[in-house]
Amino acid sequence: MIDEFAKGNLHGRLRRDREVLLWKLDGLSEYDARRPLTATGTNLLGLVKHVATVEARYFGEVFDRPSPEPLCRWQDSDGSDQWAAEDETRDQITGFYRRTGEHSDATIDALPLDAPGHVPWWPEPHRDTNLFAVMVHVLGETIRHAGHADILREGLDGRTGLRPEHDQRIDGEARAAHHAKIEQAARTAASVKG
Repeated sequence: MIDEFAKGNLHGRLRRDREVLLWKLDGLSEYDARRPLTATGTNLLGLVKHVATVEARYFGEVFDRPSPEPLCRWQDSDGSDQWAAEDETRDQITGFYRRTGEHSDATIDALPLDAPGHVPWWPEPHRDTNLFAVMVHVLGETIRHAGHADILREGLDGRTGLRPEHDQRIDGEARAAHHAKIEQAARTAASVKG
């Protein structure tokens, strides 16, 4: 009984957070969806591509249920799984993420939480694992990158929130006042401690 509850809860959160990540692309120009927004090149469309690749590998290869479509190489020195090349469209990448989600959902639905899996890129002795551990790991990755996407999107146009119904935009004047208040608190604390 608890296994089905845990599995359903984790799976529901994964599905929700997939949609959160995709929502961060809504309404953005092609340039804003792709452009590097950090010193390391992190970008919104690249986050989607990366999470799709991670999910495809974990719910595919780990359980001997490989993705039905070719996967880009990941963790290459050029980080090619984390950005969109000129010839990759937004629709291709988001479509890949949705299809990967369907494949992952089928794996999750077909297997019990204690189904054995093997993660060859994990260090020994952790390579032999199970569906529960992989679900927790992939959910953590998805949440982590959805959080990155939230911060990046806020920097682009002020949009924040978990879902469209929670979209919160702060007007420019209120945002500047709030920022100044936090900046002043930081400076005051630094001068007292320094």
